[in-house]
Amino acid sequence: MPYENRPSSDRPSKDRPYDKSEPERASGLVIEEKIIRAVLSGRIAPGERFGEKEVGEIFGVSRTMVREAMIRLSSRGLVDVTPRRGWFVIEPSVAEAREVIEARRAVESGLILDHGLVGAEAIARLRSHLHAQESALAGQDLARRSYLLGHFHVHIADVLGNSVIATILENLTARTVLIAALYQSDEDAQHSCQDHAALIEAMERGDRDEALRITRDHLIHLEKALRNRARSNRHDRLHEAFAESRD
Repeated sequence: MPYENRPSSDRPSKDRPYDKSEPERASGLVIEEKIIRAVLSGRIAPGERFGEKEVGEIFGVSRTMVREAMIRLSSRGLVDVTPRRGWFVIEPSVAEAREVIEARRAVESGLILDHGLVGAEAIARLRSHLHAQESALAGQDLARRSYLLGHFHVHIADVLGNSVIATILENLTARTVLIAALYQSDEDAQHSCQDHAALIEAMERGDRDEALRITRDHLIHLEKALRNRARSNRHDRLHEAFAESRD
């Protein structure tokens, strides 16, 4: 299935709810996977609340099974729970976002260092993913764009045959998408896609040094965008606060 179509086909909508007759409906792991995909696509925003009863009705399962899925997602750093709010998607602070970026830098750099020349089939799969990203950017499909830009890093690990690192990166990139939802601009998204294209070319040439440089610079750019956006948001909040005090 083409990557540009994959996210939307797996998500519910108001017109196409989950089919409760599906055998997989009784699995808490399915709930977990669906929520992760919705986060990666940007269709679930930071701070979004989950009612155990509501989610249970959507999937046709008990509140206990929903709670078990939420506990697993909590251990992966994607949701949290408080007595007043219940379960909700995390809203990463600047400090938390920086830690996620540092973790990604360590994992992705190691993955690049462990692989030299990448085969033609693997490069073709990466380029297919890249074309889907470019299509999402051109079509202003923000949800698909968010999913694909984040999932590309998981896809690299899959293509290189390391399922353990793919799982680790799935957790980290899901949290990165939440960060992007709070801090990333359209220009940042375009820059990420260009970085992905350059990374594929370096991997195809077997140029590990260049691939490593691109990977590190990519995350440095994300960190700078995060810092600038946070500073801008703070300035806007102060401006609004002082404007109100003058009225």
